[in-house]
Amino acid sequence: MSPNLAAAAAEHPFPDYQDWWPLGSPLLTMMARAITEQWCRLASPEDDLAEVQSLATDYVHLVYARTARPTLASSFYRLSELETFESGEFDALSYAFFRSAFSALSFQHSGKDLNTARRQFTQRVGARFFAQLTDFLTLDLPQTLSSEDDFNRLRHAIARVGKFLKSEGYLRSHFAFHFDVHTEHAGRCIQQPATRLLPALRNGETAYALYEMGHPVILPSAVYLYRTVGEAQHHSSRTIEELFARADSDASETEDFDPSGFPSSLVVELWEIRRRN
Repeated sequence: MSPNLAAAAAEHPFPDYQDWWPLGSPLLTMMARAITEQWCRLASPEDDLAEVQSLATDYVHLVYARTARPTLASSFYRLSELETFESGEFDALSYAFFRSAFSALSFQHSGKDLNTARRQFTQRVGARFFAQLTDFLTLDLPQTLSSEDDFNRLRHAIARVGKFLKSEGYLRSHFAFHFDVHTEHAGRCIQQPATRLLPALRNGETAYALYEMGHPVILPSAVYLYRTVGEAQHHSSRTIEELFARADSDASETEDFDPSGFPSSLVVELWEIRRRN
């Protein structure tokens, strides 16, 4: 049986997240739009915003031993006072809105269909966030991954996304996205220099990447959602997933990724990449 939030928090405490840090209002504005727009498709804001506030209040008390501001959820929903939000507040709001959405989906789906629906919800949030971000950063995106120029443009776009996430406080200490992959996974040894990525994709094979994050702001809630309902938000991963989709590629972390298995300073996802056509 999945543990409740209290049990998950007791099993996986995050002491280095207790000192909150500021977040940029551009990040929060785009993230608030992305999350609440998708949440509204599943909920009635008039009735369910109070539930989200209650979830966030309990989360802040349990995880951070603080008292949440009573307007936390409504301010996020209305895009107000976002310049005053700090890391733990966004972590709590991300947990609360996603927990609410995942609960709503459980009344519509079950079994594997529910797992798929929850993953698709995270993907829609990521796609909406990236749509705003690509305009904000004026990203130059390739339409496919066929040439070295395409690959270089993709890497440059990912680097700019990472720089934004780090400067806005979503990643407090580190961002890297590597295409030189030398690792073991599921009993297999993966050896891929970056120069092998395009040939692998051209041949219809799976290519790989490693996504490294240092102190992602939602790591506590990602672990707790994963441990309690089996699906986490993965905001930055779904954002980069959408970036690859714009290049006609399917890319994401491996299905067995567990966010609770890493130190806060270095969370590492192994990514699988395939061409769509």
